[in-house]
Amino acid sequence: MANPWAGEVAVTLNGKPHVAKLTLGALAELEEALGSQSLFDLVQRFETGAFSARDVLALLLAGLRGGGWQGSMDDLRRVEIGGGPVGAARAAAEVLARAFSMPERP
Repeated sequence: MANPWAGEVAVTLNGKPHVAKLTLGALAELEEALGSQSLFDLVQRFETGAFSARDVLALLLAGLRGGGWQGSMDDLRRVEIGGGPVGAARAAAEVLARAFSMPERP
């Protein structure tokens, strides 16, 4: 089960639950995957709805690796992500938001 207080987000891959979390190492991997684009640019794209499928996959891959998943980008491209494209985008946005803020109290 994902712990939002630890910045974790639940992501389902091929029907199995996984945890995504943007650790410092995962953030560094994400920066490398984005090339010259900054994390600020990525946040801005998600805030305005101008993100791409590449953004979603890069975020999910970094987050899943931060959560302990050992797969590659090729693996992620082949799996069924719970909720389809909308679920993937939602999980990517959530993991990005949780990396830089505390969740609201219930």
